[in-house]
Amino acid sequence: MPNEVPTQEQNTLYIDAISQALQDEMRADETVVLMGQDIADHGGAFKITRGFLDEFGDQRVRNTPIAESGTIGIATGAAMLGMRPVIEMQFADFISCGFNQLVNVAAKMFWRTERAVPVVIRLPSGGGVGAGAFHSQNIESWFIHTPGLKVVSPAFSGDAYRLLRSAIRDPNPVLYFEHKFLYRREQSPLSEAPISNHIQGEARVVRRGSSITTISWGWMTHKALEAAQTLSGEGIEVEVIDLPVLSPLDLQPIIESVRQTQHVAIIHEATITGGFGAELAARLCDDNIWDLDAPVRRIAYPDSPAPFHKSLEADRIPSSERICSELRQLISD
Repeated sequence: MPNEVPTQEQNTLYIDAISQALQDEMRADETVVLMGQDIADHGGAFKITRGFLDEFGDQRVRNTPIAESGTIGIATGAAMLGMRPVIEMQFADFISCGFNQLVNVAAKMFWRTERAVPVVIRLPSGGGVGAGAFHSQNIESWFIHTPGLKVVSPAFSGDAYRLLRSAIRDPNPVLYFEHKFLYRREQSPLSEAPISNHIQGEARVVRRGSSITTISWGWMTHKALEAAQTLSGEGIEVEVIDLPVLSPLDLQPIIESVRQTQHVAIIHEATITGGFGAELAARLCDDNIWDLDAPVRRIAYPDSPAPFHKSLEADRIPSSERICSELRQLISD
C-alpha cells in the first residue's frame, strides 16, 4: 500500500475525517470492506458512510443483522482469508454482545494459528449528548486488558484520519474509539504525516507547562486544554499530554514530563474504578514515585451509569471547572 500524504490544509470536522479515511483506504486497497448495521443505503447511525454504496458497491459496503457476535466472527474469518474488514458498531456499548468473538477469538487467533487478523472495529463512544446508559459508555479499559488488541482514541481530526488509515493497514485487531461529542464540534487540519502500516504507541505533548502534567485522551484532552488555559492566568502552567493510542502505550514521554513537573493528574471520561487511569497511576508509581511531590490524582466519571438528563450527565463528566479545581488542590498539597 502506498504511503499517501493528505494534501488538505483546511480544517476538517472530526466526523468528516473519519469518513475521508475510510474512503481513501477503500480506494487504495480493494480488500477493505465495510460491515455494520444500516451502513449501506442509510449511511450508518451517524451518516459516516453515506454515499459509499454508490461508489464501492454492495460487495464492499455490507449491511449486517443486529448480531454483533456474528458480525465480528464473520469479519475475523474474512480477515484470515485476506480481507481487511472495518466494522461499525452503532454505539460502542453494543460491542458487549460480541465480546467473546473479539477477546477470545480475534485477539488470540495469531497466537493459535499464526494468521493475521486485520480487523478494525469503529466504536462511537462517550457522553455529553444525553444518550443514556446504553449509548454513552467509555469502555476502552475492557480491551486494553486483553493482549492481542490495539486501542485507539483520537482527540483531533488529524489523528482520527491518520490513525484510522493506519488501523486498517495494521495486521492486528484494532479498537477505534471515536467520540460522538466531537463528531461535529472538533475540527482541525488533516495530518501531513505518512500513513503507517502499524499502530504504534503515541503520547504527545499538546501544551507545554512546568507546574503539573495532565494525561488524557478523546474529548477529555479538549477539557484539559480548556483548564490549562484558565489556570495559566493564575500562574499554574499545565503540561497537557494526549494519548491518541492507548495500547500499545508510549510511556516514556509521560515519565519525562512528570520528572519535570512533579505533579500529575489523569483525566478520563470512563468510570473511575478499573479505568485506564488506574493502570497509568500504577505505572507512574513504578517509574516516578521519587519524582512526585503529591499523589497521582485521577479525575474521572463516578461509578454510576449515565443518566439521560443532560444536566445530571454533565455533573458526572469531568468539566474544565472541575479539572481546574482539582489541579489547584493538587498543586497545594
